[in-house]
Amino acid sequence: MDAERFSIGEQRRREVLGDAYVDQSLKNADDFNRPFQELVTEYCWGTVWGDPTLVPRERSLLNLGMIAAFGKMHEFELHVRGALKNGISRDELRAALIQIAVYCGIPVGVDCFRVTRKVLAELATQPTNSPKE
Repeated sequence: MDAERFSIGEQRRREVLGDAYVDQSLKNADDFNRPFQELVTEYCWGTVWGDPTLVPRERSLLNLGMIAAFGKMHEFELHVRGALKNGISRDELRAALIQIAVYCGIPVGVDCFRVTRKVLAELATQPTNSPKE
């Protein structure tokens, strides 16, 4: 494992997903899945998200489309939260979800809107984390 890339990855992961999520993921790591957690942190977050060529907003939009296409709604929810943290507005998010529905299919769009509405409702009860309009 490359310690510098892992460190960058952990920092990016925390910036996008939040300390609580990352702390829980690392706390839940055991001898079986720890190598996977390290791989995700080092390569997904360190190599990919650590590359400054694309800004976090752009990476978030890409992730939403790709994760939606695979129908991975648990991960989609996590990345909706990250996209909002990365400055994606509600209007931009809506536009992205409509594009996802057209390209990935209406049933996927329905799921994405359902998950996103849940996230927005939860965030609305937390004034310090209100998404941009």
